[in-house]
Amino acid sequence: MSKRSLAFLGAVAVTAVAVTGCSNGAGGGDAAGKPLFDVSSADLVTTTPAGTQPVDAITWNLPYEPMSLDPMLSFNYAENTVDANTCEGLTRITPDLSIENALAESVTAPDDRTYVYTIRDDVKFWDGTPLTADDVVYSLGRQVGPESSTYWGDYFMNVTSVEKTGDREVTVRLGQPDALFEQGMSSAAGAIVQKAAAEAAGESFGTPQGGMMCTGPFKLESWEPGKAITLVKNADYWDKNLIPKVEKLSFSFIADESTAINALRSGDVDGQFFYLPPAGLGQLQDSDASIAFGESYIFWSLRAIQQTGTFSHPEVREALLAAIDSEAISDVVFQGAAIPSAVLTGPAYFGEGESAKMYEEAFQSFAVKPDIEAAKKILADSGVDTSAPIVLGVQGSSAVHEQTANLIQAAGQAIGLTIETKVIPVEQFGNLYFDEKAREGLDGFFTTYYGNVSDPLDVYTTFTPESTNNFIQYDGAAAELKAARAELDPVKRAEYTIAAQEKITTDLPWLPMGDLPVILVQNKAISGATASSAYLGYPWAATIGGVE
Repeated sequence: MSKRSLAFLGAVAVTAVAVTGCSNGAGGGDAAGKPLFDVSSADLVTTTPAGTQPVDAITWNLPYEPMSLDPMLSFNYAENTVDANTCEGLTRITPDLSIENALAESVTAPDDRTYVYTIRDDVKFWDGTPLTADDVVYSLGRQVGPESSTYWGDYFMNVTSVEKTGDREVTVRLGQPDALFEQGMSSAAGAIVQKAAAEAAGESFGTPQGGMMCTGPFKLESWEPGKAITLVKNADYWDKNLIPKVEKLSFSFIADESTAINALRSGDVDGQFFYLPPAGLGQLQDSDASIAFGESYIFWSLRAIQQTGTFSHPEVREALLAAIDSEAISDVVFQGAAIPSAVLTGPAYFGEGESAKMYEEAFQSFAVKPDIEAAKKILADSGVDTSAPIVLGVQGSSAVHEQTANLIQAAGQAIGLTIETKVIPVEQFGNLYFDEKAREGLDGFFTTYYGNVSDPLDVYTTFTPESTNNFIQYDGAAAELKAARAELDPVKRAEYTIAAQEKITTDLPWLPMGDLPVILVQNKAISGATASSAYLGYPWAATIGGVE
């Protein structure tokens, strides 16, 4: 892929230099003005060297305190970071972003609408009771239907029944073929909880008051609201290759980036996963902490969120993207720890085989080189009235948000667009995803996003008209996406998905602004944590050990 030139045009170059020169936040570089890091796709890792020694206790920081640890209510960074070590599914994602069996001994598909799971006979919950088919039926069945409160409903949209069909057998039937269902069961959507414990706790299951009961390599010992979540080793874990070397794993909730960095420098905190480069990340380079950049599903984008206004026009979004220097965003805003991409789904999503080659070829066909004159022409030819300003929501206390906005404002100015920003307090920013009223007065906002499996369709289904994330009701690729989801052959599915990607990348309901590697920080006294996006679904702490 051709990268955008660092020689940014017009006012954008001035802004980039100004941000680099004055920033003490996420952006910045060394004394010569170079980015602190130079990360490329070839540099990304999936694991860190295995630690070999037992460890009494480690403290891992989360960027916020989880709302719930019930897996069906855990589609977010902090929640999944904990749950990946406690609750597991019939299958699971692996550090190299493939899928393997977990609680299921085998998975068969007698036809294109039926999946039969044979449950392992050597699995016990933390309280010593055996895992049963009834627990599996309960865990999956509670997520079926429009009345379910699950955050993972999209994977269950075509499920018609979940039934026990043998002592160790569960059969899931679909109303129509669904290429994402079986893959999605490797995420927290497929996590199995103990039926008896969940029913006894009711709505408090997964909270400090209700507790939790699962089968993973770590078990929940305590949750002190506002202080810490503590897990302890499950010595009876069924997978002997993943019995933890760490006796106790505690999670802190340090939200302030500078405070978190200081805690990592001092050794008060032993590790953390970052999805955005924190302020002061470079300070860890001369400390007792190591930094690894992992293969990742996460990307940075600008969402259009209104069906009216200047930014509602695809031509305006196309022109703005043509004026944006993604390389400058990577170098200035992300300290070189981002990878420019012209599409939303980069190489981590491609998978393997012939379909992967097809996605790679399609990926290479897009360029990210900025062209101010072309951008101006797009606007002129569109005939769109661009006199009304574009208002973008910016998360408060985030250097990444602020500096990205600065560069985009300058790009807009260079082609005749007026772009304004509105700061949303960090504690209110999450409302933009769920509350239409919170989005009033805004035309777009910046966000990270990630899929859960190595299939670009997992992200692009966001742009079906019925998706709750499709705020502008974009339907330009609806036919292709519907056909792709119903196609179980990966090569044929890739054909439909690539056709949908072409339309989405033209109409730009979301503007892609770079792939974000997982940033894994570990104290040098330990090693072994999973470095890829699999940390959100694989027991990443089970492989941590001490370093001699």
